[in-house]
Amino acid sequence: METRRPELTPDLFEQIEAGLQDSERIVGPPIGFWRDSWTRLKKNRGALVGLVVIVAVIVVAYAGPLLSPYTPFGQDLARRFSVPSSQFWFGTDEFGRDMWNRVWIGTQVSLYIGFLAAFLDLVVGVVYGAISGLFGGRVDDVMQRGIEILNGVPYLVVAILAMLVLSPGIITITIAIGLTSWTYMARIVRGRMLQLKEQEFALASRSLGANRARLLTKHLIPNSLGPMVVNLMFTIPLAIFSEAFLSFIGLGIQPPDTSLGALINEGYKELRFHSYLLWFPTAVFSLLMLSFNLLADGLRDALDPKMRK
Repeated sequence: METRRPELTPDLFEQIEAGLQDSERIVGPPIGFWRDSWTRLKKNRGALVGLVVIVAVIVVAYAGPLLSPYTPFGQDLARRFSVPSSQFWFGTDEFGRDMWNRVWIGTQVSLYIGFLAAFLDLVVGVVYGAISGLFGGRVDDVMQRGIEILNGVPYLVVAILAMLVLSPGIITITIAIGLTSWTYMARIVRGRMLQLKEQEFALASRSLGANRARLLTKHLIPNSLGPMVVNLMFTIPLAIFSEAFLSFIGLGIQPPDTSLGALINEGYKELRFHSYLLWFPTAVFSLLMLSFNLLADGLRDALDPKMRK
């Protein structure tokens, strides 16, 4: 027997009024830009491994020398070329100096140069690029021609001239690296300024009476932090590599001071008979370079919304 479906009449329904505030209310906690970026970064295993390795190397670089009873510059020819053992964890060099201490002291110097060069890159590059992009016109043309002239001078020539004018040392190497490394940051910031200053929020800020300084500090630079952070993370390993290269060819850290580049320069000369002098500083140097590049790639993917899957 066929059953009849009941007819749908208006009295069977009840109308529910929704308030305007309820209809526009966002469900769930608000997520800011940096929190969202950190969430994406945590999903990148390579970047997390790089971050953990960098933190571990920094901690060991400053805590490691405290674990050894020897000094990094103490010479004792009676224990020269001692192989790695329970007494000398990384062995000793031709002057009997403890390589455990020297490797971590050299790591401290290389990290110091890398972070200091990155700081100079951040300050000079951001200021130069922001002024060039914000003013535009003839000011931009003149400032960009200055960058092109500076980029036309080989980096090694700038480093040699800095070594000749100033006494060799950490500050001199940092200046030599900083003189040429900030131009890329300046171009990135300039491009962001040219892109952002014509957008609606910048035009609205100017129409409300904001001057150039307020527009730059409150709107343009905060919206450019993503590319700046990514470029900064690429600058640190580049500075560490540049210092290692200069020290390897004899233009960097001078004895009795040391760095990873200086230790690699000393170690390769003894590679045939005492290879451990080369392997330990090379391993730390390679870990730093790989970890910083992995972290920089992860930050680039996390801070750029276009990279979201």
